[in-house]
Amino acid sequence: MGQPQSPLPAPGPSPVPEAPAARHLGDLARNDIRWSVYLETRPEGELAQGRVHFVEGSRRRSTGWIFREWTEQEIIARFNDFSPLELWKLLESLG
Repeated sequence: MGQPQSPLPAPGPSPVPEAPAARHLGDLARNDIRWSVYLETRPEGELAQGRVHFVEGSRRRSTGWIFREWTEQEIIARFNDFSPLELWKLLESLG
């Protein structure tokens, strides 16, 4: 998805009810299917945790807390290392 490494803008309203502060990081599209991709982060003690949410209409799929880093920025950097193909594989593993 090729997101810049700079800080993300403040999140708008999230269509993920259980993660209202999740940030929209882009979309995955294949044929007529388009999933919006959101990253949710939260502090956990001295660390930060993150998980990914995929939204397509009324369908939602979410990972567990798969990222665990010292800061939110490190989680964003790790997320940015995922290629669109890797995100598709992650999404498909949740189905």
